[in-house]
Amino acid sequence: MSFKLEGPVLEGALVRLEPLEQRHTAELAVAAEENRQTYDFTWVPRAHEVGDYVDAQLARAATGSLAPYAQISLASGRAVGATSYWEPRSWRSDEQLDAVEVGFTWLAGSAQGTGINAEAKLLLFRHAFTQWRVSRVDLKTDARNTRSRAAIASVGARFEGVLRNWSRSWAPGEDDRLRDSAIFSITAEEWPRCERRLVERVAGFPPRAR
Repeated sequence: MSFKLEGPVLEGALVRLEPLEQRHTAELAVAAEENRQTYDFTWVPRAHEVGDYVDAQLARAATGSLAPYAQISLASGRAVGATSYWEPRSWRSDEQLDAVEVGFTWLAGSAQGTGINAEAKLLLFRHAFTQWRVSRVDLKTDARNTRSRAAIASVGARFEGVLRNWSRSWAPGEDDRLRDSAIFSITAEEWPRCERRLVERVAGFPPRAR
């Protein structure tokens, strides 16, 4: 497939998604060390690992298979997490992207529940459906991660099922284990309804003073 993921800057009222760079490392290191109790099944780097984490994401980006972002809170102007497009797939034409996944997502504890996640998904989904004209956007998580599954469902994605032993586990202490993955998606036909739902949800979080 010749399509290479290249994510542009995407900005809303609460969050700006900037292509990930090493300049984000210091702020992401601070964000990663906030309350980590919500990361049970999601690997989030510790502060001393963030530099290597950014390097690894940029190496994946160089292959065209990943477009990583830093999530910038517009209230504070600081990086509060990360997210990505990844696993682009084309079946009909090398120049037409048919499907893409949104993943590698994490937020600092203080940014959770602020509307940043909902608006980031709105921006990512909108670009994928309107600019790349994909047929579907995928999201997946550890099947045991009830918090993540609820967050994915809350942005309008439909649960499709659980794929057993689908990928490596990111849970602490499970380095050599495989996990079951819960798969969600939004199709192009569902996107207009999902977009309205997300716009209404984001509107319920007024922008905070900078």
